Amino acid sequence: MKQQYTITVYAEDQIGLLARITIIFSRRKINIDSLNTSSSEIPGIHRFNIVIDETEEVVKKLCKQIEKQVEVLKAYYNLNSEIIWQELALYKVPTSQVTDKMIVERVLREHGARVVSINNDYTVFECTGHREETDKLVKLFEEYGLIEFVRGARVAIIKSSEGFHKKIKEFEAREPGEEVIENEFLNEQDSVFSM
Repeated sequence: MKQQYTITVYAEDQIGLLARITIIFSRRKINIDSLNTSSSEIPGIHRFNIVIDETEEVVKKLCKQIEKQVEVLKAYYNLNSEIIWQELALYKVPTSQVTDKMIVERVLREHGARVVSINNDYTVFECTGHREETDKLVKLFEEYGLIEFVRGARVAIIKSSEGFHKKIKEFEAREPGEEVIENEFLNEQDSVFSM
């Protein structure tokens, strides 16, 4: 049975990796609902959040394929119940339609929205939440002549993980990279020469 999964990928920051990862999905004719890339808590490591509707069996295979990319350190997959996630949405509405203070206050209070920009022609509202929450505001603002709507990609944190940062530090302690070994060697030489 197909369900919504968020695939979280940790990878080195390399040009072209995003294209190679998305090709894995397009070759299998799998639509990506949402894609977000950003730096992670570890310098030089990027994090990808990819949202798809698929079966668990297919998602497992996708993660294995993604992990075959040289720069990829780890790929996880989770159901919505296993992550904490949000999406950002912006709504542009004619200012003339939302000049009533009561309307604005109701939107801000009931939907957790905030005003980002106001000018003579339009007002821009921002809302952060789950897809259902941001979709409710689309319907509401359509009544007031919604001009434009855009939703950002999902950002997500895995609930049960200890953190990938800890795993990377443990790995580096067991198998340090060449630059770490080289620095340790240089530090040893410096201490010998200082005696």
